Amino acid sequence: MYGSYTGRSRTRRRMAGLRTTGTAAALGAALLLAGCSGHGDGGDKKSAPTVEQQPKDKDPYWVNPDGNAARQVAAYTEDGDDEKAALIRKIAQQPVGEWVTPDNPESQVRGITEAAAAADRDALLVLYNVPHRDCGQFSKGGAADGNAYRAWLDGVAQGIGDRSATVILEPDALLHLVDGCTPQEFHEERYDLLKGAIGRLKQQPATKVYLDAGNAGWQSPDALYQPLQRAGIAEADGFSLNVSNFQTTAVSTEFGKKLSEKIGNKPFVIDTSRNGNGPYTGGDPAESWCNPPGRALGEAPTTQTGDELVDAYLWIKRPGESDGDCKGGPKAGDWWPEYALGLAGTTK
Repeated sequence: MYGSYTGRSRTRRRMAGLRTTGTAAALGAALLLAGCSGHGDGGDKKSAPTVEQQPKDKDPYWVNPDGNAARQVAAYTEDGDDEKAALIRKIAQQPVGEWVTPDNPESQVRGITEAAAAADRDALLVLYNVPHRDCGQFSKGGAADGNAYRAWLDGVAQGIGDRSATVILEPDALLHLVDGCTPQEFHEERYDLLKGAIGRLKQQPATKVYLDAGNAGWQSPDALYQPLQRAGIAEADGFSLNVSNFQTTAVSTEFGKKLSEKIGNKPFVIDTSRNGNGPYTGGDPAESWCNPPGRALGEAPTTQTGDELVDAYLWIKRPGESDGDCKGGPKAGDWWPEYALGLAGTTK
């Protein structure tokens, strides 16, 4: 995340670590399906993560029993630090987005969706691999070109199969067309790829797709609705807001409703993973996005939002993963237990 875009979502700093943790998720899913009790460390039952699924009527999404937070709970428990274990359990017991990495998408996604199905839950997937991703910043990269992206996307779709999945499609990708961050020469291709991705994913009978639309602090509904239409929002199930950001749920809901009015009353989902205390207003505004202190977990994930336009509150950003090497944090996307403890222990 670069400072000149103070309202941008927090995508880039996640991705370095997510390339490994996404693979870990797939491996964890495979272990779960195989009936193993360990988590990749030789099957030490003392440190095996133990988390349960949330009630399906409240939150139908899969809780990964082998995620970073679950492992941290196991480590603290084994060390006898029950206080820290209880704090991190607030994160470990909730479903979070599974970010699909560039390699072997079909096997990754099959492992995740099969594990979710075995638990009678839906998978929550995040796709973040569009070419020229993140304007060359912390999470630069993505597929080599349009054809590579289409092949990767097809692997994702085949991995989903007929299992239930909700997909958050390409955080930041549309917004970087609107704010001018992505060079003009790539705009037409990106619109085509986003629209094509929606069409391909919707071929899967039990897949929902939410196209990312940024957050309430970055651009306006008037600037977004036409780009969303061009990117195929009409064929999507809705749009996502506040991915990895800190805008409050109330502000995000108000923003989402204004945007929804302009695109056929499409519903939306809100990332509430770290918005319990709203945006950070201290320090250098150019770095307000990066590991801001004093933040808190937001509303727990649920599909019972009490608002017909808000399909779900989701934890798309995985709480406890660093935004980048700022304010004492590790590299982008790495698990940072001290920050996770702060999020879980801060009073909203």
